[in-house]
Amino acid sequence: MDIQVEDLQAIKAAIERQITAFRADNAVAAFSQAAPGIQRQFGTAENFVRMVEDAYPPVYRPRSVVFESVLDIEGLPAQQVMVMGEDGELVRATYIMQQQVMGDWKIAGCYLTPLDD
Repeated sequence: MDIQVEDLQAIKAAIERQITAFRADNAVAAFSQAAPGIQRQFGTAENFVRMVEDAYPPVYRPRSVVFESVLDIEGLPAQQVMVMGEDGELVRATYIMQQQVMGDWKIAGCYLTPLDD
């Protein structure tokens, strides 16, 4: 995948904004970083944050975050992020990113992969 440095920086910034919003309990700001399809799926910022809190606790309240490589998944950039949850467990969060009409990047999905010791 051929992706510009500016886009890589914008992708990282979008993920950082969402993590910062989760940490601050700012549901609206966290939801604003989700792609339109995710926003339609959950309807409200509160529904979205409740799902993340339940299904993605390391992302919702990370102790530490380390950005890794960007992969190509079905033509979309996927930013890998090493995340340590509050419990100290390390997981890899893979954020599927989608560029919007105006050029900004939004999070179109995320999946967690446990890391073997």
